[in-house]
Amino acid sequence: QVQLVESGGGLVQPGGSLTLSCAASGRTFTDLTMGWFRQAPGKEREFVGAISRNGANRVYADSVKGRFTISRASAVNTMFLQINSLKPDDTGVYYCAATPALVLWTIKTLTREYEYWGQGTQVTVSS
Repeated sequence: QVQLVESGGGLVQPGGSLTLSCAASGRTFTDLTMGWFRQAPGKEREFVGAISRNGANRVYADSVKGRFTISRASAVNTMFLQINSLKPDDTGVYYCAATPALVLWTIKTLTREYEYWGQGTQVTVSS
């Protein structure tokens, strides 16, 4: 069983930056392909970005390209989401997700493709 714990959310002014973290445990970190999703009030959970097991492949939603950067550090079993130039539309609960993958460069972008989820961390962008 994989446990995922997000942290780093908060209240930020438009144009500000945040770094979210997702600490994983319960399984060899490099077995997992991972992703970030977010959910705004009254909306469905949406894909933000994903990173492959080896970190070589990354994909992003069009709405965050150029502003969000995903990375992962095997030494500390943690995935990160660096968020720059925050906009009010970025407000929501951010979730990390993980699932085992056989292939090192596998990327998954759909919620149904992920087996494990964190509890979420709130990001609020407001002046």
